[in-house]
Amino acid sequence: MHIQELLRFAVKNRASDLHITENSPPILRINGRIVATELAALTREDTKRMVYSLLNDKQKEIFEQRLELDFSFSLDGKERFRINVHSQRGSIEAAFRVIPSQVPTLDQLGLPVVATELARKPNGLVIVTGPTGSGKSTTLAAMVDLINTEQQVVVITIEDPIEYIFYNKKSIIKQREVFADTRSFADALKHVLRQDPDVVVVGEMRDLETISTTLTAAETGHLVLATLHTPDASQTIDRVIDVFPPHQQEQIKIQFSGCLQGVISQELLPRKDGRGRVLATEVMIATTGIRNLIREHSTEQIPTLIQTGAQYGMHMMDKSLRELYVKGLVSYEEVIVRAKNPEEFR
Repeated sequence: MHIQELLRFAVKNRASDLHITENSPPILRINGRIVATELAALTREDTKRMVYSLLNDKQKEIFEQRLELDFSFSLDGKERFRINVHSQRGSIEAAFRVIPSQVPTLDQLGLPVVATELARKPNGLVIVTGPTGSGKSTTLAAMVDLINTEQQVVVITIEDPIEYIFYNKKSIIKQREVFADTRSFADALKHVLRQDPDVVVVGEMRDLETISTTLTAAETGHLVLATLHTPDASQTIDRVIDVFPPHQQEQIKIQFSGCLQGVISQELLPRKDGRGRVLATEVMIATTGIRNLIREHSTEQIPTLIQTGAQYGMHMMDKSLRELYVKGLVSYEEVIVRAKNPEEFR
């Protein structure tokens, strides 16, 4: 079977991901669950042939040097995929993420109203966090689409790779792909302020240099939307501060507390009825009290302020999980393993 046929098969079965791996049939992830197909097991030669049929000469060269490659692929000019190619015990394998053709709205994703308010901020830093596969990129895309629909601004995205494709509505949107349009997130961010942006989207704050330049962009009057692989607001604060050497941390606390607007942490849970997945969220808004805790690096007190900050749109993950369970959208077994305080949750 050709890789294009497999990708069409994945889309037809409403899979979010496709995995091709040696000695196994193609594997789908549907509604968060791993599902093995009934197709024949793939050999090492099969996986290499499938992967290399999608790569151009430059991409093959990069992969063979680094043994890692991220890129996007368009099928039939309609469906798009984010692809990671990697080596596993000498076998060339790949994971494919299906990217919906339409950008969903924040409301369709199940995000709270405060997410819309954060997307409309004129400046500062908004961070979307969560584990891999929790829909962070989709949330950023929905925010960008809202801005594109409502505001006349210049939006520059830095992605690895480009996932959703945007077309100019009221805004001008420039999408830059790492390795194709720029050498790295850090390089792109160093020069982005000379490109007259109003909004900067950072696909992932993955290292010290990227985090540092992201904070600078947010501090200089731009709205910056970014993602981070952290499970909640408290650990997001710790991660940003702790990535810097000790002698810089005092200054970073001041800088970070001044530019942060909010943190949305999210997780996708399989629906009880088996019809897709549903979003659970935690929201922290940078109130005066939160900013003081960031400056003092007293992140252990942040959950208390989130719990008492409902008037600002804040809530803890456990509250979101409880609401999903009470509405009958998810099972008790799904929510209890994700609860931060299981005993209290019970």
